[in-house]
Amino acid sequence: MAAEIVNQKDGLEPDVIDPAFALHRGGKMAVQATVPVRDAADLSLAYTPGVAKVCSAIAEQPELVDDYTWKSQVVAVVTDGSAVLGLGDIGPEASLPVMEGKAILFKQFGGVDAVPIALDTQDTDEIVDTVVRLAPSFGGVNLEDISAPRCFEIEARLKEKLSVPVFHDDQHGTAIVTLAALRNAAKLSGRALGELRAVISGAGAAGVAIARILVEAGIGDVAVCDRKGIVSQDRGDLTEIKRELAGFTNKAGRTGSLESALEGADVFIGVSGGTVPEEAVATMAKDSFIFAMANPNPEIHPDVARKYASVVATGRSDYPNQINNVLAFPGIFAGALQVRATDITEGMKLAAAEALAAVVADELSADKVIPSPFDERVAPAVTSAVAAAARAEGVARR
Repeated sequence: MAAEIVNQKDGLEPDVIDPAFALHRGGKMAVQATVPVRDAADLSLAYTPGVAKVCSAIAEQPELVDDYTWKSQVVAVVTDGSAVLGLGDIGPEASLPVMEGKAILFKQFGGVDAVPIALDTQDTDEIVDTVVRLAPSFGGVNLEDISAPRCFEIEARLKEKLSVPVFHDDQHGTAIVTLAALRNAAKLSGRALGELRAVISGAGAAGVAIARILVEAGIGDVAVCDRKGIVSQDRGDLTEIKRELAGFTNKAGRTGSLESALEGADVFIGVSGGTVPEEAVATMAKDSFIFAMANPNPEIHPDVARKYASVVATGRSDYPNQINNVLAFPGIFAGALQVRATDITEGMKLAAAEALAAVVADELSADKVIPSPFDERVAPAVTSAVAAAARAEGVARR
């Protein structure tokens, strides 16, 4: 559709035809100074000679960089353009509108400054080396839209090498918001997480992270399905990540297709695209929960899902219960930066999910198991919970 607009032969600029182009012309963000430079005195403080005093102090006491530069307040949003939204491998330049969007969401919802960085490489070693070399300028690294399975290795290696928080939002942001919504759906129905059996469609970045956090949170059982069916230990075609996944999921030892996994299941979580037949949906347990999060086309259309489920969530903003990562990542980084955390731990992620769920705990309904992204209570609640968890887990530096 965009290509059609750009190639219009009527002579009109794209932004005359489509308001999305008008909004994006010139980019969506800019650098803004936080101190005035009005005269020679200001200049001598903001730059030479005054700046030399600060540089010398940081050279003698490196920890002062957090107090006297922007480092402790800014996040690098890093991508290689290999898995952008539902568009796939579109490259670094084409990814920039999304990275700019991510940066302005950091600022709008969490008060966190962020810089989009699109790398012209998809080599794992080169990405890791580049981010390590950039890291002195930033208080945290948000990895974005990097395809699986490379995203797992890149995040793990950066977490090992860097002393600032590293967070792959496609994995953990999705997982945190999903857990928060599931906690509230369970509460609404009078059940505990430990009573639920979940099925996840999709064994990529989001599917693996959701499975992991659900297990950490105490889900009764969870089976993850890829294109070939249930990820189980008896399969000989599993990647290293999927073998690990099979080791901590599917306690019941189920095998077979997604459709067979859904029989009697309490929860469906879709992060894969595709379509689940209504006949399979009909075999789920009574009062089930369906979180069909593919966007723009959910794996199970909400109209179909409502026939069988007591709570329905999607990734779309035009239906209730939108599972939107913006509910998580701004507050997570705000909390981590507030205490100058060296890592984002599993405990911090669980704390974020609990805080997010608690925002609407007294307002629960089938159409409100997760807050709106515009609920002003969200970011402060998540920020506070993450900062407290960082201190409790010993990764806070103040």
